[in-house]
Amino acid sequence: MLKSMTGFGRAEQSVGDKTFLVDIKSLNGKQFDVQLKMPAFLKPFEFEIRNVLSTRLGRGSIDCTISLKQTGSAKPVTINTDLAKAYYQPVAALCAELNLDPSNILSTLLKLPEVITPTGDTLTPEEWESFRNIILSAIDDLNNHRLEEGKSLEEDLRLRISNIEKQQQEVILLEPRRQTRIREGLVKLLEDQVGKENYDQNRLEQELIFYIEKIDISEENVRLRNHCDYFKQILDEPEESKGKKLSFILQEIGREINTTGSKAYDSSIQKCVVMMKDELEKAKEQVLNVL
Repeated sequence: MLKSMTGFGRAEQSVGDKTFLVDIKSLNGKQFDVQLKMPAFLKPFEFEIRNVLSTRLGRGSIDCTISLKQTGSAKPVTINTDLAKAYYQPVAALCAELNLDPSNILSTLLKLPEVITPTGDTLTPEEWESFRNIILSAIDDLNNHRLEEGKSLEEDLRLRISNIEKQQQEVILLEPRRQTRIREGLVKLLEDQVGKENYDQNRLEQELIFYIEKIDISEENVRLRNHCDYFKQILDEPEESKGKKLSFILQEIGREINTTGSKAYDSSIQKCVVMMKDELEKAKEQVLNVL
């Protein structure tokens, strides 16, 4: 079963006198890239949080926001005066520009991020383990969404490969008639140019065999069929992260389709090639979202 890189997960739970809300959003990406927003007192645990996200989510563009709802008894706080002063200038300038009453600037400054922080507030090892479980719950929720999205991706990819195989079967049916038309066309051209009695029939047959062998597409058909079978085999494997492998196989499928088109010299086969290329591009777009 496939797993998409796109999903959303949320978990909320209390740890001691704190209630945490964890939101995780995931989008497609070539590597693991995380944007982490969290309260300042969780900074000592940032490495562990990033490690948990990386281990459980694989690759993708991750946006994780950790919010805190403070409960319980009041605790001493500190005011970051340097930060408040840094906020003051642009806020005061904005008030002047908009002709607003500056008497409320202080209350506004105190509400800005990190201006007021709890004194000595941190998590004990026991609280960290409980908080870690909240992150894991949010990750599980996100992965469930990824699996649901993956079902749709897998269904669409199987359809694209099936359509490519149908067009390939049409090419196989057209191949004998193509060779006959090529042979007849070359003979007619030679007879029109030099006359029927003015060329060596045996030499012509040798050249025709050599030419038709050069534009033969039977090997391309075999390889294309094998690549499609391998693609479906990978889809059936239990491995979670297989988006890159599927992408590589699609590149090989594209190579065989292109070679078939370059050797075709037949309008009917070229139409099949165009249809296969269209299905291939749609498959490539979908694979970009596969984990």
